[in-house]
Amino acid sequence: MSEPVRYIIIAVVAYLLGSISTGLILARAKNGPDLHKVGSGSTGASNVQRTMGNKSGFITFFGDFGKAALACGLGWWIAGCREGAMLAGLFVVLGHNWPVFFGFKGGKGVASSTAVMLVCYPIPALICYAIAIAVIAIWRYISVGSMVLLVSYAVLVSTIWNPGYQWLPIAWSVLLAVICVARHHANIRRLARGEENKLSFKKKEKQEQASSTDSRE
Repeated sequence: MSEPVRYIIIAVVAYLLGSISTGLILARAKNGPDLHKVGSGSTGASNVQRTMGNKSGFITFFGDFGKAALACGLGWWIAGCREGAMLAGLFVVLGHNWPVFFGFKGGKGVASSTAVMLVCYPIPALICYAIAIAVIAIWRYISVGSMVLLVSYAVLVSTIWNPGYQWLPIAWSVLLAVICVARHHANIRRLARGEENKLSFKKKEKQEQASSTDSRE
């Protein structure tokens, strides 16, 4: 099999895996709400946690993490190199954000990106996890932590873990960060207005936040 064909297969398989929306499948299985119509309208773990509870949020996160890790593993195996995993990681995030199976309306790709980060460059990923967790713990904004996660990862992968400053790791990591920030455009506007929801594990507070977000979306 030629190299171009291998990379095409990787991209297609990764995109289709990304298009499997854990949040939407879980919501339908539990007769839950239409995630496109509640909270932020996202199908990712944060909106699921806010509208369906902590357990459902964790299941969604690990489901999306797992499909992205699988896609990257397959990409590495098919191509026989890290570049295959990187390509798969990009396309699994694209599939999650714009899933062909669900009208191209998906999440923001954070959970999937965390898996992509870990498979492709594990040490920078672990460092950035710690940074993002600290940001979220201090300010309780998942959106800010998510953007810090991908931006700090792009910085590390482009510099310290790229001593020769090769263009591919730079372009790849920066693109992942740009996608993440772009998908959080509504959160950025709410942050600027002081209206962004903070992380809460209390049921009443989560319901109030979901209702307030509904009224602003």
